[in-house]
Amino acid sequence: MRLRTKKIAIITLFGAVIFVTKTVVPAPINKMLVFAQALSLGLGTLLLKKLGATYVAVIGGVLTALWNIALAPFSFFFALLYGLFVDGFFYLFRVTNLDGNVRTKRSIAAMTLSTVLVGLLSYYTSALFGLIPRNLALEVIIFSMGILGGFTAGYFVSIIWNRRLASYLRQLQLE
Repeated sequence: MRLRTKKIAIITLFGAVIFVTKTVVPAPINKMLVFAQALSLGLGTLLLKKLGATYVAVIGGVLTALWNIALAPFSFFFALLYGLFVDGFFYLFRVTNLDGNVRTKRSIAAMTLSTVLVGLLSYYTSALFGLIPRNLALEVIIFSMGILGGFTAGYFVSIIWNRRLASYLRQLQLE
């Protein structure tokens, strides 16, 4: 398979994972699966390099928007924003070092910050437009789940990358 085809396959696969966890899984369980979305975006940015998480998020956002037409602009916008946050924070925090390995603490920080920011921004935007009422308990849950999901995803992104994917990709380049 050509490199471009492989990239499109990865983008589509990770975008589909995001779509399934947001739509097919029933609420409120789908809100607890932010880990799967964050993991897909984190691995997407590492595998695809420049704007990898954004490409993955666009596919997930388009599929989610098609599933729920009434909230399509919100679904797409916040999916795109999430991907941009992940790509941006991975770049700003210099998550990968010179030998291609992922710095675990920086990965955790990037994923946690991205997840919390997009969660709170989407919640407050929904409340501003009257889609949901403001609720302090819900705000605390969103903040807590953002921290937990982002932390866990950031940790697993570094583990998966450093222990499995990086060495596998290096072997492919040698052949």
